[in-house]
Amino acid sequence: MPNLLDDKITQQIREAFEGLKEPVHIFFFGQKQNCEYCDDTRQLLEEVTALSPKLSLSVHDLDADAELARQYRADKAPTFVLTAKNGEEIVDYGLRFAGIPAGHEFSTLIHDILMVSSRDSGLSQQTRDFLKSLTKPIHMQVFVTPTCPYCPRAVVLAHSMAMESPLVQAEGVEATEFPELANRFNVHGVPQTTINDGAGTVVGAVPEANLLAEIQRLVAA
Repeated sequence: MPNLLDDKITQQIREAFEGLKEPVHIFFFGQKQNCEYCDDTRQLLEEVTALSPKLSLSVHDLDADAELARQYRADKAPTFVLTAKNGEEIVDYGLRFAGIPAGHEFSTLIHDILMVSSRDSGLSQQTRDFLKSLTKPIHMQVFVTPTCPYCPRAVVLAHSMAMESPLVQAEGVEATEFPELANRFNVHGVPQTTINDGAGTVVGAVPEANLLAEIQRLVAA
């Protein structure tokens, strides 16, 4: 099977990965039936993780490895979970992506790897403090498409927030691969961040303060 990444892109990623600090492990969950993009997603992750000794990948089946999938809250195929690897310990920050990170979303994958490797969300101190004080769970699903240039910013922001609190889970969702879910939350434009099953919604790649304000509104409700 030919490589998905050409030599030029491979070299660019290699250079970006020279800045990797700590190890990152990616869990991939696929499915044998009815999963158009599982093979391509797995191959893409294999090619990317091969570009640095600080990256590792394990491949799992959503059905055969159902218990592990539950542990990492993977309920769609393909899904991958980005985790921090500290020696033998795996730290799950709640960063997930459902679908193939193609088109503009490929940059989300690279950004996420660099962020998890740095162990730093890059958020403002005010946002970090609020997220650390959370007592209610927050689940964000950011609906995206590969052709949307603004979508990566929205996914990375949600993923940044997940890094700051064990109560925050954030999932990028490729809307065209999961149309039933997109329809359920009336996704008419992307990016759309749906919070706690539709209790809150943010449309567009908004600044950090705007997303924080919506989360604060939900927590106070």
